Amino acid sequence: MVASDTMNIAKRFTSIFAVVAVSALLGAAVPAASAGGAMADTTVTATRSFPKTTAAKRDFLAEHTSTDVESNADWGGIESLDVPQTESQVEKDQKAQEQAEAEAQAQAAQAQAQAESQAASRSSDRASISVPTAPASATGQALADYALQFQGYPYVAGGNTPSGWDCSGFVQWVFAQFGVSLPHYSGAQMSVGTAVGSIAEAAPGDIIVNTQHAAIYIGNGMVINALNPAQGTQVTSLAVFSGGYAIRRVL
Repeated sequence: MVASDTMNIAKRFTSIFAVVAVSALLGAAVPAASAGGAMADTTVTATRSFPKTTAAKRDFLAEHTSTDVESNADWGGIESLDVPQTESQVEKDQKAQEQAEAEAQAQAAQAQAQAESQAASRSSDRASISVPTAPASATGQALADYALQFQGYPYVAGGNTPSGWDCSGFVQWVFAQFGVSLPHYSGAQMSVGTAVGSIAEAAPGDIIVNTQHAAIYIGNGMVINALNPAQGTQVTSLAVFSGGYAIRRVL
């Protein structure tokens, strides 16, 4: 047997001896732990039991989606609470604008209805106006007498008929009944016929006129003329003329 084999056998015996020694130590330690020594005193055994339950799980989803309320339950009149409604400033402004537009439309409609009523009234008045027949004699005095028959007839700006005339339209229409054609406006009537030097020389039927007004002279410093919508056609003094005037004789 060689020296190397001897060494290997010795190592194997050494390993076997070590294993046996460890096993012996472990075997001696187990009884010591269970023999009531210090380790035995620190061992704790816990036991807990839970009661067995057989209750069925409830359907919580069904509870959330279905609620029964007694028909005669009194909830304190919640259903009749008067909760004030609030409006934003934009809503208030819009409501105010709509109200203003409605009022404006109502006023416009009222004004239109009033205008139509007045127009219908004027039309009715004009239809009922009678026109006297002019005399056959074409003299200044006859013309003045005829013009006096139109006292109270209506004034209409720009008009030249008995249903409504202005100052120069009145003079134009009366002279037309005696076959004399005159321009409508007073400024143009200042050049018709022949001039009369003064009111002392004026005769009934002469035209008293300036650029703002025209009238027919009836004598004694008086004229008949169409004044305005409120006064209509009236006899007045020469005071109706502001400033100077011309006297024109046509007949």
